[in-house]
Amino acid sequence: MNKYTERIYNGVWKENPIFIQMLGLCPTLAVTTSATNGAGMGLSTTAVLVAANILISALRNIIPARVRLPGEIVVVASLVTIVDMLMEGFTPSLYSALGIYIPLIVVNCIILGRAEAFAMKNKPLVSAFDGLGMGLGFTIALILIGGARELLGAGTIFGFQVMPASYEPISIFILAPGAFFVLACLTALQNKLKLPCATNGSSKDKKKTGCCGDCASCKEKTEE
Repeated sequence: MNKYTERIYNGVWKENPIFIQMLGLCPTLAVTTSATNGAGMGLSTTAVLVAANILISALRNIIPARVRLPGEIVVVASLVTIVDMLMEGFTPSLYSALGIYIPLIVVNCIILGRAEAFAMKNKPLVSAFDGLGMGLGFTIALILIGGARELLGAGTIFGFQVMPASYEPISIFILAPGAFFVLACLTALQNKLKLPCATNGSSKDKKKTGCCGDCASCKEKTEE
């Protein structure tokens, strides 16, 4: 596996921003009332991630260290403004459904996190693949959560009826509590299967996931 495919694999599976790192949960819980909304938010965030990683990587030796973070925010905000206007012009229904969460992509910790952790330290091409991998991982996670909520709450997937006519939709799943319940079930399943994530201590290599969740052990080892 070369370094480019590795970045995509890491973002989709090994370091998935939602299921592994537990980042960007605000838009995840807010917009995933349907698979379509999840896909729209995920793809728009992916576009910003890729473009931001390329630009920030290209400018990493030009941006002064003392204004590094404000510089990154200016780049991301400019890209989000472009995406916001394009969505308003070409996908007005999706734009209306996502609402304020499109401008809030600016402060999505996934984007700023990849800019700080990867784009500022690597070349533009590999940074683009890193952004693509993280964006695809984010998109897949949103589609899965939105699809589950839409299926149980409306009996449809991407607007197409898949449940029989006799099915009684569980409307709570398309409301706010449903988002927390679905995410909690997925996290519980992850912990049950001992898959590494930010909420458990099952990862043998803590550096790969950033945090294993076993803060007490970390503190003891630090004190030693």
